[in-house]
Amino acid sequence: MVTNKSMQLFNGSGRLYKRYPMIGRFLENWSVFNESLIGRIGLVLLAVFALMALFSFFTPMIDPMYHPMTGVDPQISNSTGPSWRHWLGTDFIGRDILCQLLAGARIAFMVGISAAFMSIVLGTIIGMIAGYAGHIVDTLLMRLADMIMVMPTLLVVLILSSLFGQLNIWTIVLLIALFRWPGVSRVIRAQTLSLKQRPFIEAAKVTGVSHFRIIFRHIMPNVLPLSLLYMTFRVTSAIIIEAALAFLGFGDPGTVSWGMMLQWVWKTGHMFQAPYWLLPPGICISLLTLSFYMLGRAMEEVIDPRLREEGEIE
Repeated sequence: MVTNKSMQLFNGSGRLYKRYPMIGRFLENWSVFNESLIGRIGLVLLAVFALMALFSFFTPMIDPMYHPMTGVDPQISNSTGPSWRHWLGTDFIGRDILCQLLAGARIAFMVGISAAFMSIVLGTIIGMIAGYAGHIVDTLLMRLADMIMVMPTLLVVLILSSLFGQLNIWTIVLLIALFRWPGVSRVIRAQTLSLKQRPFIEAAKVTGVSHFRIIFRHIMPNVLPLSLLYMTFRVTSAIIIEAALAFLGFGDPGTVSWGMMLQWVWKTGHMFQAPYWLLPPGICISLLTLSFYMLGRAMEEVIDPRLREEGEIE
């Protein structure tokens, strides 16, 4: 529930709360989220990586040698350990590892959020249409979802990469999104099947409201919280898939990602000789995916009050 202080700050006598129910609902959900320790930890970790991604735009402005892809220290021609000029050391040709790590944070955010957003939008729309339409439309869409769901995303993308050559980063994002929507669509379909039996949907049908308006005006607002919850988990899988592709040599050669950094470490034979190069990208992948997972767990408590009750009992 919303705390007394936030209620007083927001709505005074309660009139503003009635006038702006969306803001009031947000304050209520934020109050629940803020009580979750894992949610706060996840938010802090996410803020750290967001700052890393932001700083990646400014490092090349300090000195051209700090460009993550083309910048090379003229005094260094091999991998060296941490120093004042290079806080995390340099790679095999003298590029700054810290700058590559910052650029990798930007790529991870771009891939994770873009792929997750596209898969969630696609899965939500298909799930709502399948659940609301029913009959043959539901059967066809769910059989399509079943066929895609059983395909291993990483293996399919690897096969496509071997057939068409190395894929650019946006092609990888699109492929991840196209293979990650079925699970979301099934959850949204089940929720839509429940919602379409509610009295407010029946009342909308009686008044002659179009099916399009019912789906996107009455059903979608009720399934969006669930979609956002699944988006946090989809971000983690997208980041891991991109990192795996890059490590295996099928990533975009024009971008510096954490998976690409690990591939360079392995390919140049520094796997056991340069821990200052090997550990940072691996730790960042783990912590960023963990932060989104923590956010998802905290959001799950906001959406499902039964989880909060179980936590109070424990």
